[in-house]
Amino acid sequence: MKTAAALTLLALLATPAVAQDIRGLEVCTAEKQMDRRTGCLQANDNFLQQELAKVKRESNARLAAAQAEIAALQAALTRLDGEVKQMRAKSEPAKK
Repeated sequence: MKTAAALTLLALLATPAVAQDIRGLEVCTAEKQMDRRTGCLQANDNFLQQELAKVKRESNARLAAAQAEIAALQAALTRLDGEVKQMRAKSEPAKK
């Protein structure tokens, strides 16, 4: 998980940007002391991990809702298909 966050951070730092792209992310290049810069980068790493976890939870919730909706639609389709078959079965003996 930390490597994914670190790669994301590196990708963000490698991309030229005029303004800060992610709200809450600190600009660590302004820090001159190595321990403060390390602390800044660790704070960014923690922030990105929290954001990734939040997005993952939200995505999983949307996926579960979509799967439930698909299951409900499949059940409705099966029910409607059965009703159509019953209607056809009732109408065929009348035609003969």
